[in-house]
Amino acid sequence: MIDVLIAGGGPAGLATAIHAARAGMEAVVVEPRPVPVDKACGEGLMPSGTAALRELGVPVEGRPLRGIRYLDRRHEVEAEFREGPGLGVRRTSLHAALAGRARELGVRVVPGRVDDVRQSDDRVEAAGLRARWLVAADGLHSPLRARLGLELPCRGPRRYGLRRHYAVAPWTDFVEVHWAADGEAYVTPVGENLVGVAVLSSRRRGYPEHLADFPALLERLGVPATPVRGAGPLRQRVRHRVAGRVLLVGDAAGYVDALTGEGVSLALTSARLLVDCLRAGTPGAYEPAWRRLSWRHRMLTGALVGTRRYRAAGRLIVPAARRMPALFGAAVHALA
Repeated sequence: MIDVLIAGGGPAGLATAIHAARAGMEAVVVEPRPVPVDKACGEGLMPSGTAALRELGVPVEGRPLRGIRYLDRRHEVEAEFREGPGLGVRRTSLHAALAGRARELGVRVVPGRVDDVRQSDDRVEAAGLRARWLVAADGLHSPLRARLGLELPCRGPRRYGLRRHYAVAPWTDFVEVHWAADGEAYVTPVGENLVGVAVLSSRRRGYPEHLADFPALLERLGVPATPVRGAGPLRQRVRHRVAGRVLLVGDAAGYVDALTGEGVSLALTSARLLVDCLRAGTPGAYEPAWRRLSWRHRMLTGALVGTRRYRAAGRLIVPAARRMPALFGAAVHALA
């Protein structure tokens, strides 16, 4: 019998498989798409994410990131990471590197999808396979999460993200978050001559219309290098992350917003947490452990997005951070 069956071969699923294999467990990943898969992702890893990659033994090329910078048309404030650099890396490069490491460790990837799930006291059956545990790593709009009845309704405006890359040399080693009335532009250096620009907003319109809200940024950008990719709605509320012998990880485990750039880093660190709980024979401990791991991210990101609902309050975010740089630095450190 397989030890850990993983539905979804993205970064969260592959990180879980790698941790399981390193712990001496047999891990099998079920994924319908060939590697690498490109998605609408901000592509900035916090220092905790780069540390998680080192622990996994996954080398990946990218651009070191020194910190976070907030800007609007009149104000600017920045804070450096205290625990070493983050990393700007193409989603495709990260995915390919994780897949390569999983292959080195003997992780088997089976083409297909996990649809029906049957559980008993000592096993779970899915995709024609039997395993002791099933991990749902099937993304933001996880079909498994829905089938297990673990979704909760989301209140408030729905936010969406759009991303494309531009062929231009990065002008900074910070992640820049540009603020406008109707949304944010999240700029990440990912190569010697490539930057990614993700726009986040609750207003549904085309990417060029969003980007027009950031004229100073628009002047810096060169030729578009990739198509526009979208994702959303971003907010995903989850009742529990453990349902019998099924555990949720990555975006499938719940998501607040892309504004603070924690998604991939949180997925990588929570993958280890999940496997540690399985190794210890305490799968139920994963839920409170996940809550402890993610609470700063959920609190700070939720507060920023909540403030964003009110235009007058949203306009005060960057000026307030500029007037209180120590507080801004503490928030960046808490998220890193």
